[in-house]
Amino acid sequence: MRLSLDASRARRALRSLWPVISACLLSACLSGTPAGPQLLGEGTRILFIGNSLTYVNDVPGILQALADSAGGEKLAVASRTLPDYALIDHWTDGVAQREIAKGGWGWVVMQQGWTPAGIYRDTLRLAARNFATEIRKIGAKGAMYQTWPPSNRRGDFAGSIESYRLAAEDIGGVLFPVASAWLSTWEKDPGVQLYSDGLHASVAGSYLAALVMYARIFERTPVGLPATVRTHDGVTVRVDPSLALTLQEAAASVTVGAAAR
Repeated sequence: MRLSLDASRARRALRSLWPVISACLLSACLSGTPAGPQLLGEGTRILFIGNSLTYVNDVPGILQALADSAGGEKLAVASRTLPDYALIDHWTDGVAQREIAKGGWGWVVMQQGWTPAGIYRDTLRLAARNFATEIRKIGAKGAMYQTWPPSNRRGDFAGSIESYRLAAEDIGGVLFPVASAWLSTWEKDPGVQLYSDGLHASVAGSYLAALVMYARIFERTPVGLPATVRTHDGVTVRVDPSLALTLQEAAASVTVGAAAR
């Protein structure tokens, strides 16, 4: 009788706890679900698809802050960026195209690492064309974020620049000629440090990337933009004013009134 009574009490206790258990199980399941890109800010929405060359120093955040500083059209940014991902990896895992399909994006910016001729160029162009089909469905603009080779492979700048030019041409999209802006900067001042670790950009290099994007998105010169901005995440990005002017002029030289290189 005692065993039966204890079992009955246990069942009643379990029933009373079931809503709590269910909520915990649901929470655990949801926490294990990969979160989609989180949109930050208001304005024209830009989705970045790429890797650490986008998220190191928060290039989207710097771009957004530059747009804020100009006092005109605002930008809202979100990123699907993973370490060491090529664009074809993003296409394969499917998350980015599902995000694109939700709609509402004004721009979709695509990026991978330095891309010499051969299989890397071929897969960049293939993945860009695949994404472009999805981008056109929602009426957004596709853009290629042209990246730079490692510091010990500077001879590969030309090949990587050409790969991104071809990919942008393939999709009828906009080229963000960031690697070309790096070369233009060194033409003006060979001592400017644009690398932080031989691969990733320094703060100056990321600031330069954002300047190029600003110039192409808004079709206006980046010369005169502030050397110090604060991102929506509360990070202050500061470049020496004289260096900032050099970077702004380099960005303008490959964007405003110039054929993309």
